[in-house]
Amino acid sequence: MPLPDLESVPAAQDERSESPVIRIERLGHRYDERQALDDVSFDVRAAEIFGLLGPNGSGKTTTFRILSTLMLPTSGRALIMGHDIAREPALVRRNIGVVFQAQSIDIKLSAEENLTLIGHIYGLRGAALKKRVSEMLSRVGLADHARERAETFSGGMQRRLELAKGLLHRPSVLLLDEPTTGLDPGARRDLWLYLHMLRDEERVTVLITTHLMEDAEHCDRLAIYASGCVVALGTPAELKSEIGGDVILLESEQPESLAQHIEQRFRLQPKVIDNRVRLEIENGHRFVTDVVEAFPGEIQGVSVHKPSLEDVFIRRTGHRFWTEEAGVEEEVKK
Repeated sequence: MPLPDLESVPAAQDERSESPVIRIERLGHRYDERQALDDVSFDVRAAEIFGLLGPNGSGKTTTFRILSTLMLPTSGRALIMGHDIAREPALVRRNIGVVFQAQSIDIKLSAEENLTLIGHIYGLRGAALKKRVSEMLSRVGLADHARERAETFSGGMQRRLELAKGLLHRPSVLLLDEPTTGLDPGARRDLWLYLHMLRDEERVTVLITTHLMEDAEHCDRLAIYASGCVVALGTPAELKSEIGGDVILLESEQPESLAQHIEQRFRLQPKVIDNRVRLEIENGHRFVTDVVEAFPGEIQGVSVHKPSLEDVFIRRTGHRFWTEEAGVEEEVKK
């Protein structure tokens, strides 16, 4: 499948339908005594790639399972194409394609057989089904491998076959759970190129969950999750612009003491995170010289970088993206 350079892929159109394709209103969900989702609200527009970014246990997978009609929320509601997920699940399923993180293809079947099987489930038969299977295999670059068993495919090819399954019935919305996990860099790039093409050429709305900052950067907008709540919402550029300047990390044997000294000397408000002093400041490289000269011997290491999505997470939550609580949600689901 010939694909353009990623840099040449156009951004999503600014003019979108005013009516959201996905609407989540004060969504809540509990696993026994644990609040997995707490008052989550956001909209997803037509022909938009929308990302749910968060560490394991943050609530994004629970949201995905609710949107996929696999579970009901404890409170609030979610709508897809105007249909309430709790009251009209059958209508919702007609409008969505779902690709889970866990493999769902039968590796002992050929690519063609996998799609034919799923087509029967959706009620497709005969010449119409055969035409649609052929069309989808061509679209995901597997036409030359139609009769080969999926077990012979690379990870990227298997992922493309999963996408073909999810799109076979022409859904308006495609839901992807951690779509690039386990893919090599080339397969990950091809996947994103294809998702951009779906958005721009076929106006499919795409929602993904991810814990990877690199994937999040490809999204049109993001909802950043932490501890069951949405702590930030916007485009990657908008979210990073709230920080401004540079982010400085200082390593010290006594970080709390160093942070106090910096606050007193420079009238700044540094924070100690993971035993490193963190500051957000304009002209970071100039400040590094000043702070090292001001406290000789107290600083063992320095790093300066432009704001990232992880920095947005830190600013909104006060801790790093990965914490000791990561994985709680997955353990509860098991």
